[in-house]
Amino acid sequence: MSAPTNNVPPGSVYRIVVRSADEAVQTIRDQFGSETKVLSVRQLEGQGLAGWFGRPKLEVVVQVGSPAPSAGPLAAVLAAPAGESPEPAVVAVADESASLHGSAPVAIENRKSKFENSRAPALPDLLRRSGFSETMLARLNGSPTLANHAQRPLHVSLVELSRELRHTAARRRPRPLPARTAFLGSRGVGRTTALCKWLAAEIFSRGRTGRVLTVEFDQPNLTADLAVYCEALGLTLEHHTPGLDLAAPAGGFVYADLPGFAIGRPAANHDLARFLDAGQFEGRVLVLHALYDHAALRAAYAAGCELGATHLVFTHCDELTHWGKLVDFLIDGDLTPLFLSTGPSLSGDCEEDAVNAVLRKTLPGA
Repeated sequence: MSAPTNNVPPGSVYRIVVRSADEAVQTIRDQFGSETKVLSVRQLEGQGLAGWFGRPKLEVVVQVGSPAPSAGPLAAVLAAPAGESPEPAVVAVADESASLHGSAPVAIENRKSKFENSRAPALPDLLRRSGFSETMLARLNGSPTLANHAQRPLHVSLVELSRELRHTAARRRPRPLPARTAFLGSRGVGRTTALCKWLAAEIFSRGRTGRVLTVEFDQPNLTADLAVYCEALGLTLEHHTPGLDLAAPAGGFVYADLPGFAIGRPAANHDLARFLDAGQFEGRVLVLHALYDHAALRAAYAAGCELGATHLVFTHCDELTHWGKLVDFLIDGDLTPLFLSTGPSLSGDCEEDAVNAVLRKTLPGA
């Protein structure tokens, strides 16, 4: 509440934020007295998905002392039945960011603006707004959670859906990352940065070491930054040549940074596929750009699967607004999630509990 409790100058205008009309009545009477008049009431919009199922709040603008000509009595504005409240009036009040008295006026609308017709959306609508694809919604449509969502509070349905998705993800046994692994993806997705993040985690968090290769075919694979980073980690970046021994050191790894693959043109990836098979790379990490739309993600995912991808990384997650679109790939897909890249740093900003991270972002409070 942005008002003092005593010595209030007559005619002053104040703004309070409360959780209900009853609380507004009690607060106004306790803090300002019986001469206070209500100038306007409006419902405050919540931020993000939480605004749809969190408890709404009311913004009440009041004037102490002599009422403004357009102001209505307290009971009429706050307690009138729906459809019988006074006609909406726009009243000039002080800017709430200042002292709320004597500043430049701003328009505050009466409660009829959105309060009477505000309703939380149905669960499928909420999921759709958070990025869930129509494919995933169709898959979930037969689940008990969505089938009965109208009979229970929204937050209960969200918790149950979160539990159901976690259970689905847990049924798939994760594949450990093999010692010999290649990082692949289309151009510009952050493939080399993803490899750098994983190298840092291997060396600093897991205490492992090994070899790092860069591979080129008929196109260049720029690796100057990777070479500098490897040197900082105490590794040597090797350039692959035909006949190079690819054995991993005891307890260590061999990671290869490949040039970008083509999407929708399998023939263009022939050299890359032949290298992976000849080098016996059992691990193949597909790197996807999280900001791509569903169609682009599915096309890149299909191209990666054609090349035998085993694990999955999403980059640029720190710039993502609708995390729900990742659910298709992390929960329903065939690839084992490796991590989410949540920042530009080459060491850190790496979320390995990918499924739970996406569900926390998508189903707040669940």
